[in-house]
Amino acid sequence: MAVPFVITPVVPTFRLRHPRVEVDVVVEDRFVDIVAEGYDAGVRLSEAIERDMVQVRLTEAFRFVVVGAPSYLERYGEPQKPEDLLRHECITFRSQTTGTPYAWELERGRKTWRLPVRGGVVVSGDGGALVSLAEAGAGLTYAFEADVKEQVRTGRLKIVLESYAPEVPGFFLYFPSRAQRSGPLRLFVEAARELAVKAL
Repeated sequence: MAVPFVITPVVPTFRLRHPRVEVDVVVEDRFVDIVAEGYDAGVRLSEAIERDMVQVRLTEAFRFVVVGAPSYLERYGEPQKPEDLLRHECITFRSQTTGTPYAWELERGRKTWRLPVRGGVVVSGDGGALVSLAEAGAGLTYAFEADVKEQVRTGRLKIVLESYAPEVPGFFLYFPSRAQRSGPLRLFVEAARELAVKAL
């Protein structure tokens, strides 16, 4: 999810500026212990980063939204409240860590919902498939708003329950404090601060 907004805008320019520095990009849908597994740094939503890590903001806050194709909504109607999702076909994403689909989180004011939605389609590994399947009318899905901006603009998808869409603080680059002494990492942090897509 972070690749188009954090990695893609940064790496080409970084490599032009620093051709001797190799960038090894590993995309994982699981919680990775970057120290134990030998990585220099990682990118995550801030709420999922260990407190002892150095964090560098890369994007502004953004929302997760529930979307569906007009064809699906015409057939089954729009959910009016979060609990209605439990009666809809929901295209879910399986966690590689737990092996179960992620719950959908919604909020309004101080109230939050964590819904174990279900449907006939579960996707593993490729988050882009969620959007493609939703566009095809297979069900509702839960997506990072920037990933569906074009589809919503052109009417291929519609946001539902928009007043319940939760906002998260954004993507952060993170690394252990001792890694700040690494010259290549310091250069990458500088480039990421400059080039990552700030407003999503």
